[in-house]
Amino acid sequence: MAESAIGSVLGNVSTLAVQETTFLCGVNLEVGFLKDELKRLKSYLKSADAKRRSGDELVATWVSQIRDAAYEAENAIEAADYMEKRNRLKKGFMGAISRYARLPSDLIALHTIGAEIQRVKRKISEIFDRANRLKINLDTSGVEKVHIEDEYPQDYGAMHQNFQDIDLVGLGDEYKEIVGKLVDKKENITLSVVSIVSMGGAGKTTLARKVYTSSSVKQHFDAASWVTVSQNFKGIDLLKDIMKQITGGTDESIAKMNEYEVGKEIHDFLLQKRYLVVLDDVWETDTWDQINKRVKAFPDATNGSRVLLTTRKEDVANHVQMPTYVHHLKKLDEEKSWELFSCKALPSYKRSVICDMDEFEKLGRKKLAKKCDGLPLALAILGGYLSKNLNEQICSDILLDWPSTKNGQMMRDILARSYKDLPNHYLRACFLYLAAFPEDYIISVSDLIELWIAENFVPHTPKHILEETARNYVTELAQRSLVQVVDRSRAHGWIEEARQDGFLDGIDKTAGQAGASSSSDNLMSYRFSFQNLSDQILPATPNVRSLLGFKLSSVSLPKLRFLRVLCIENSTLKDFSSVIGGCIHLRLLRLRYCGSVTLPSSIGKLLYLQTIDLRRTILMSVVPKSLWEIPTLRHVYLLSWNNFSPPPPARSLRLQPKELKSFVLDFDPVGTDFRFHDMMIFLGQLNQLTTFSLLMPPDIPREVLNIFANMPHLVEISLGRFDVLDKLPAEFPQGVRRLVLHADVIKQDPMPILEEFPRLVVLELGGYKGQTMCCSSQGFPRLQELELLDFPIEEWRMEDGAMPKLFHLSLWRCKKMSKLPVGLLHLQSLGQLKLTFMPQISEDDITLKELRRKGCEVKK
Repeated sequence: MAESAIGSVLGNVSTLAVQETTFLCGVNLEVGFLKDELKRLKSYLKSADAKRRSGDELVATWVSQIRDAAYEAENAIEAADYMEKRNRLKKGFMGAISRYARLPSDLIALHTIGAEIQRVKRKISEIFDRANRLKINLDTSGVEKVHIEDEYPQDYGAMHQNFQDIDLVGLGDEYKEIVGKLVDKKENITLSVVSIVSMGGAGKTTLARKVYTSSSVKQHFDAASWVTVSQNFKGIDLLKDIMKQITGGTDESIAKMNEYEVGKEIHDFLLQKRYLVVLDDVWETDTWDQINKRVKAFPDATNGSRVLLTTRKEDVANHVQMPTYVHHLKKLDEEKSWELFSCKALPSYKRSVICDMDEFEKLGRKKLAKKCDGLPLALAILGGYLSKNLNEQICSDILLDWPSTKNGQMMRDILARSYKDLPNHYLRACFLYLAAFPEDYIISVSDLIELWIAENFVPHTPKHILEETARNYVTELAQRSLVQVVDRSRAHGWIEEARQDGFLDGIDKTAGQAGASSSSDNLMSYRFSFQNLSDQILPATPNVRSLLGFKLSSVSLPKLRFLRVLCIENSTLKDFSSVIGGCIHLRLLRLRYCGSVTLPSSIGKLLYLQTIDLRRTILMSVVPKSLWEIPTLRHVYLLSWNNFSPPPPARSLRLQPKELKSFVLDFDPVGTDFRFHDMMIFLGQLNQLTTFSLLMPPDIPREVLNIFANMPHLVEISLGRFDVLDKLPAEFPQGVRRLVLHADVIKQDPMPILEEFPRLVVLELGGYKGQTMCCSSQGFPRLQELELLDFPIEEWRMEDGAMPKLFHLSLWRCKKMSKLPVGLLHLQSLGQLKLTFMPQISEDDITLKELRRKGCEVKK
């Protein structure tokens, strides 16, 4: 995506040019020239893109040259900017010389940078000449008329749709039938299979997920697990995933087990339990045999255990050698098709602004919805597209473009139209980026946002921080049904689109996929996604900007001079510490579930680093003090056990912690020399935080609570654990939305303080030791999730009007609560109640029975 490349480069260079005023005059002039030339090139791309998509190989090569020139220009400009940043951070006599004069090494570097800029200028000049020969026209229709505000998606305030309920439209009867087959012990008590069969896009996974999460299924089975199989699976990986879900085992312990050991562990655990195993998206007939080839992992205790399987193939559905019920998922009829289509295309908040609702309904019901041939996915995506384009001309165009709908091309056409209709190249790049993840990978929204920002896919907009704009991008994609929030990534049909112009290349050794670009032998890729590689140097090009790796065993990083994103999971990296210090352009460093990692002191050279995320990765070195000198650092997530030492007070070190937005630390301060006073000074500087989490066994000193008076922007707080708290302080920021706090003992009722927080949505609290607890009327006005752990209360008084929006309530080990409070019946929104280790609450409890009668899902 050349337009995305130029857009991100222009955004970055503009920021650099504004911040840095000490460039040598000549370099400054060259930077301005390159910016103007890139803007001019961008105006040619609309005409060029149409020719490229029509199959013109010469134009495709020309477009890729624009992208290459944009990235090379950014590299050169950022090299000069980096030199200035580095010199300003130098200390002492040499620092003074660097700031007010020019060292010989600086002059040499500037000469090299100038020569590189001249080379890029010549390359851009040749690109303009080639545009004339290729007859690519300058598009002046909107050049420099679009303000940055227009890049900010609109229409977010009004909708809070339950996407899962909408997507289940038309499947209600089949949902009841499948649930009935799973929980009916009278018909078949032996281990048996229920298979859901249909073509792609018919809603197999949506239906199975709704069944899997239903209250009756959860209550019926003692253990349950869900794994997505797909075309390229390893039996041992599926078994390990199942084991983690049913036993709660740690990744570290399970990773060391072989296939026989995992299968035997699962077998022994399930032997006395009624269980459900869901195998989603099965392609091969021998999948069940492959999972059980080393040991029979799933015993038949003749107690009604079940396997739920979804597949596109009839022979797969019938192949498992045990009693099988095959359910053929029907397409939606005309009425149900319209119901789903209208939910997406005409949400309630938009109907009031449509002048001729009857005409739209007539056109949508009889023609547009019918085009989708009863496929829920097609209906949802087309409806999402039309919700952004509610006019008759668009509808007429769709009817003309798609004369036939009885083949797979129809789905591709709908997806392509919805993708092309995304309002700007930023969103298109954000969507294509999903193709970097493995199939059916669960993507955290916050992780994805940090990646998008590091890639410069999120523009700076007036009155909005980057994270807010990015979250609205997620909402935009969800509204269009291009992604599902709280679901799994299904963007992999777009891997070829991402490869076409070198946006992304992927290599999966298990699948036998090569990483060569499909459009041209000379096309250079700048982003790579690797899966299942081992014992080699990752085959990335020297100019690579982003490298994502999943399940890489004992691999080495090449020297990546221009790397901006490094995201590695479930892997072992060789020579990491010797390579990372040279990646001076790096924005995001994320190592999850990786082998032992050492952070070198050269980490402080990464002056553009925004995010460092080492969660679930064992850090073998002390966190270098140089990390805190990085001026751009925004998000820090560390699991360092006894290897975290707070930096000295700010007066003795040029710290730059005030820009931090997220700080998550899980460590154990071993020894008597831990400088807790320095720790408090350090934390006290983090006054811009929005997310703060501190896990510090065995106990967090109570003084940590004093820092919140200086953190007005916090929205997420997680603290575990304290020893004894007389009461909770009133100094928590009033804007907090999620609060997790655990203590051995909280003496005073915490509710009178917490219920005053106007924006609190999620509360997890452990350790209150009082006998009574009271929630007053009007308290907790926005609370939706409440989890209470180790509350030995005997009486819980809840006044009418408290917690008006509470949906999920979980009680753990509240052992002195002999009956549920009657006040729960006043909670009109309560939909889920979970009781864990509370045998004293019987099935005959009056409140429990009444909650179930009212439709609340209760799980004990």
